[in-house]
Amino acid sequence: MCHADRSGFIGPWTTTPLDFNNLYFVNLIRYKWYRKTQANGLEVFVTDAQGGIIMLPTDMALLADKNFVAWVELYAKDNERFKRDFASAFTKLQELGVQSFHEGKTY
Repeated sequence: MCHADRSGFIGPWTTTPLDFNNLYFVNLIRYKWYRKTQANGLEVFVTDAQGGIIMLPTDMALLADKNFVAWVELYAKDNERFKRDFASAFTKLQELGVQSFHEGKTY
């Protein structure tokens, strides 16, 4: 979910932002998205099919890139594959250390 105090953008990508699943990818390809300017002047994409959720311009770029769209489609169809791939990438980040944006510490 986007928080105005952190990114400027306001709104969730899914109706269940606290659940870990592939709904982000499903939503991205399932719905027709159109541009809307939020009250703070930032542009997002919204859909009439699922009120309240948003996509950012960077999310929509995944659909325009022939290399990325294949991954979006794969993860939309296969929640278990998404979870496996995410776990693998997250494990690598943890093992290599993650630089904190706040204090410059590696965790």
